[in-house]
Amino acid sequence: MWLPFLFLLSACTPQPDVWRFEGATMGTTYHITVVDPPRSLAREALQSAVDAVLARIDATMSTWREDSEISRFNRAPVGEWFPLSDETRAVLAESLRVSMLSGGGFDITVAPLLAAWGFGPSGSGSRVPPDAELAALAEHVGAAAIELDGPPWRARKHAVREVELSAIAPGYAVDLVAAAFVARGVANYMIEIGGEIRTAGRNAERRKWRIGVEQPDAPPGTPVLALALSGESVSTSGDYREFFESGSRRYSHTIDPRTRRPVEHGLASVSVLADTCMRADALSTAIMVLGPDAGLALAEREGIAAYLIVRTDNGFAPRYSTAFEPYRASGGDEESP
Repeated sequence: MWLPFLFLLSACTPQPDVWRFEGATMGTTYHITVVDPPRSLAREALQSAVDAVLARIDATMSTWREDSEISRFNRAPVGEWFPLSDETRAVLAESLRVSMLSGGGFDITVAPLLAAWGFGPSGSGSRVPPDAELAALAEHVGAAAIELDGPPWRARKHAVREVELSAIAPGYAVDLVAAAFVARGVANYMIEIGGEIRTAGRNAERRKWRIGVEQPDAPPGTPVLALALSGESVSTSGDYREFFESGSRRYSHTIDPRTRRPVEHGLASVSVLADTCMRADALSTAIMVLGPDAGLALAEREGIAAYLIVRTDNGFAPRYSTAFEPYRASGGDEESP
């Protein structure tokens, strides 16, 4: 008699309330899922909170806007202190930290090189610049020329630099949206902006959130690995979507600021898990630039959970850091009580 009783208990479990939000921002898109929001919270109020965060990031960090804070900093005279908002200070500080950590592999001043190779906003992605041009551009690249000071927070450039934050700002935007949710009592969510993801709590099936790692040689959205996450952020960087071929060579959109050229190693993609999405965003780019050996060494040295997909003569092969080991079989988590 106990089996039917248990069935009735299960059948009577109320279905969770699920809200979904999506839209365009920062030259990309966002998708947000919220499960069991507080009853006192209106859906419109949460959408307004999301809109406010994204508008703030656009006003401070968009290089598409001439009046944004980072655009005005780029135009500021060399050597002149420039006042910073808390948001821009946080992103610049983390950018400089990851730049030092990666030996210059991650660099927010790489925009002139991207443009030279045709990967900038107006580029065609099919240009091989001459060595002399790259050598001249080297004088305008290098995050070490940026200095932070405060509080009150301010920054200055010791040489001409163009700061571009697309490799870290989306992750920070995710973190700010998450903070807005927590402040409003939202406990279960998955926030994705431009592929940068942060999770908390449980999904509509009352399990951890299922996040797929894409297979590089398969149609978009085909996972090679499924992660079960709750409380972690994940960012994936890869070279298999944006590249061009010239002659017999393949040129990736991932530029190594130290060599001024597209990377030539075999790393096809890297996924990084971290406590904040901003950190995951920056570290995935850094490891992508460093390559499978130096990138994995960085992950091991710093305790970073990283999953690498490497091109070999026999196809793609996975490599991962020790800190990633617990997530390899994470798809079988138990349902929450």
